[in-house]
Amino acid sequence: MAALYFLFMVMLSFVSITCADLQRLEHQTKADGSLSFLVVGDWGRRGTYNQSNVAFQMGRIGSKLDIDFVISTGDNFYDDGLTSVNDLAFEESFTNIYTAKSLRKPWYSVLGNHDYRGNAEAQFSHILRKIDHRWLCLRSFVLDAEIVEFFFIDTTPLVDQYFTNPKDQKYDWRGVTPRQNYIATILKDLESALRESTSKWKIVVGHHAIRSIGHHGDTLELTNLLLPILKAYEVDFYVNGHDHCLEDISSTTSPIHFLTSGAGSKAWRGDVKGLDQDGVNFFYDGQGFMSMQLTGTNAKIVFYDVFGKVLYSFNKSKQLYSAM
Repeated sequence: MAALYFLFMVMLSFVSITCADLQRLEHQTKADGSLSFLVVGDWGRRGTYNQSNVAFQMGRIGSKLDIDFVISTGDNFYDDGLTSVNDLAFEESFTNIYTAKSLRKPWYSVLGNHDYRGNAEAQFSHILRKIDHRWLCLRSFVLDAEIVEFFFIDTTPLVDQYFTNPKDQKYDWRGVTPRQNYIATILKDLESALRESTSKWKIVVGHHAIRSIGHHGDTLELTNLLLPILKAYEVDFYVNGHDHCLEDISSTTSPIHFLTSGAGSKAWRGDVKGLDQDGVNFFYDGQGFMSMQLTGTNAKIVFYDVFGKVLYSFNKSKQLYSAM
């Protein structure tokens, strides 16, 4: 275990200074050049609301697919994030729940709005990685996995309502204010990183949905600020949580698929907004998670329910271009 921890920390220590200002991490593909991973969001409830059942099925599917890592789309700890690096919720909602051998891989995570309701910076701490070596959470960063680059974006500060109408909630905005400067920097760094990317696949990960027919629906701020950048640089997938459901929605104006995987614990049965049904390929209002298997030419996406049953799958292909 100590050796694994050391190797993982060495991997996380890689920071590129060659493009943009986003911290950059590396993850190798398998020997055959392929990559597989799971995506889960909105999960941290100490095993309740079927979180433990979803975790069990993640372990089973993770073993079957020989996954390389897990992506968390945020709202990692309910209801109000972590209080500190010593908060027992970290182990009670993460370490003690995702115990399968196949899930003993890196977990690359972003913050959700509920995480900001606690001590947001606690989730970035190296102390948590000493408690559980799998954990890696940053505000925004790039993960280079050879055939694919993942662009993890901190979407919560982009959403107006948390600032203009917080109601009774308090948010940890340390490191975020002044907000407009923070937003401008995120967008500039993302655009720069996408512009310089030469990966076959480009996947952007955030907490809030750009397109969703679930409870929260589309996020206007992301539609206005983020979507034009994704279109301009031909991003293949935007992956998010926030709505407690599973979705695949195709863009009607670009090749982007909007994939929601926010069903890691509590789900909202029957809570469907459904204002804009254009491009909706799949929607499931129950608990579950998503897998993705990537090669240089093909992406296979599968959604599973709380029993590990396949609900929906599709493939997206890329052509190989030979040199002239």
